[in-house]
Amino acid sequence: MKITSLEVLGLREPVSTSRSWWSTTPLDVLHEPTEPRLQRRQPGAERGEPISNVVVVIHAEDGTYGLGTVGVGSPVAISVISHHLADLVVGSDAFETERTWNTMHRNTIALGRKGIVMEAISAIDIALWDLKAKLIGQPVYNLLGGRVKQTIRAYASELYAREDLESLHREATALRNAGFSAVKMRFGYGPAEGRAGMRANQDLVRTVREAVGDDVDIAAEAYMGWDTAYAIRMINSLDEYGLAWIEEPVLPDNLQSYAYVRSRVGVPISGGEHEFGLTGFRDMIEAGAVDILQPDVNRMGGITEAAKVWALAEAYDIPVIPHSNQAHNAHLIASHYSSPLIEVFPEPGVEAGYNFYQRFFDGEPRAHGGTVVLGGSPGLGLTLVPGVINAHLAVRKQFGRTPPDLLAQELSA
Repeated sequence: MKITSLEVLGLREPVSTSRSWWSTTPLDVLHEPTEPRLQRRQPGAERGEPISNVVVVIHAEDGTYGLGTVGVGSPVAISVISHHLADLVVGSDAFETERTWNTMHRNTIALGRKGIVMEAISAIDIALWDLKAKLIGQPVYNLLGGRVKQTIRAYASELYAREDLESLHREATALRNAGFSAVKMRFGYGPAEGRAGMRANQDLVRTVREAVGDDVDIAAEAYMGWDTAYAIRMINSLDEYGLAWIEEPVLPDNLQSYAYVRSRVGVPISGGEHEFGLTGFRDMIEAGAVDILQPDVNRMGGITEAAKVWALAEAYDIPVIPHSNQAHNAHLIASHYSSPLIEVFPEPGVEAGYNFYQRFFDGEPRAHGGTVVLGGSPGLGLTLVPGVINAHLAVRKQFGRTPPDLLAQELSA
């Protein structure tokens, strides 16, 4: 079955200007402690981003289409797809995903083996898997070996840092009462805040633990905001709270730092949201950098590459808990024993978080009582919601034969 056209949709997403919460970021090690936290953690928030989400739609000659998304939705991916990838995909065989992936990757090695080029490849690859599974009338998880679990345990990913600890306590309590047996929170302070910041981080963790009790797992994310020495001191100071893991304590390329931190703390260390490709994850494993791999599938290479990373992790008995809640992650988790959890963003969620896909697409996985259950719809189980997409549409580019206008379906209904 030939691919006849490819579309790229650049979508706007409003960004809140009145947040009272924040998270550590890689910029934290550069800032002076006197700089306002909210201001330095949200550059450009007051003007919003013109494009914050990128969707790829691939059409086959019989009218079937597949959907994929670019990780963090950078508009630069639109240029990469337009100038370097679209012509390699249109006219290819929808079932030859391995060949198409390698064709895209090898044609763009000089442009970027990681980063935005790989993110663009990821979106196309996910759309191709969705398409080929729809063409044979099977869910993607059946193409990956079939389900090994009927339900997926979910962890609620929210609980951002703030000064109002009472509101944090209320939010954590609500997540526990909603049935979540695991949650993830965010640290708010890094090396610039010194010992006072460490105490504030301890207060955040203590507040969440008091709210959810001893039987709920708590993971905590540093989002690359610490240096090695600070990470070791900070993590060891939290031993009494029994954290499930600490996520991305240092910059992703510092694998030796990851390994050094891991060797000197008792809490499991996770990472991989900002890693790319099979070889990148091989290097993480060989360096002894992490206890848990957390690939972001629509950044790191798509389903084609992710399936290889899952297999590699299984050989080393390392769990894989992918970043984000999207359908492509759910299908990989459902088909692998090594993936015990799925990340979900509870409604109403973070304004600029990952819940926008639940508005753009029908069929994105949702948690009920702390678990996610996948249906048996073909492909990833996703369809476009034309009204929502049209309301946010900023850029639309088409390549190959003019495809059916999926965004006009509601007008003719």
